Amino acid sequence: MTDPWRARFRLLFSDAAKFGAVGVVCFAIDVIVFNLLRTGAGWGPIESKLVSAVVSTIVAWIANRLWTFRRGRRERFGTEFVEFMIIAGIGAGIGAACLWVSHYLLGFQSLLADNISGNVIGLALATTFRFFLYRHWVFDTGRRERATERRDAAALEES
Repeated sequence: MTDPWRARFRLLFSDAAKFGAVGVVCFAIDVIVFNLLRTGAGWGPIESKLVSAVVSTIVAWIANRLWTFRRGRRERFGTEFVEFMIIAGIGAGIGAACLWVSHYLLGFQSLLADNISGNVIGLALATTFRFFLYRHWVFDTGRRERATERRDAAALEES
């Protein structure tokens, strides 16, 4: 592995680890809110999942902006937020689609089945989707990585 590739891998691993840590906290928020709405408020599974996803997404945006992808955050706060929410919305749709298929199409209607389909399968698919789009589109860390690689290459050529 060449030095630029090793550096890229380290940045990718660092971003993924931070994203994962934020994800664990947001997962807990998502599951707690989902189950409170589902059992305490008597809401349906889809409505509960969408609300829990919005709450956890707002926390995720703040944490990812200030910590995970801070080197790629933009000065245009509003544009970044809108793009983040669009991707998060698609991610929530992925989770809700998994829940819908399980609950309504396949007929698995227990609370456990709803949690597995929405909070395990749907979350895994949505998280993978969100990580790569947040990293390469919203926060565009690749742009900063490429600039660093060009600067390092130029420094090597000069020496």
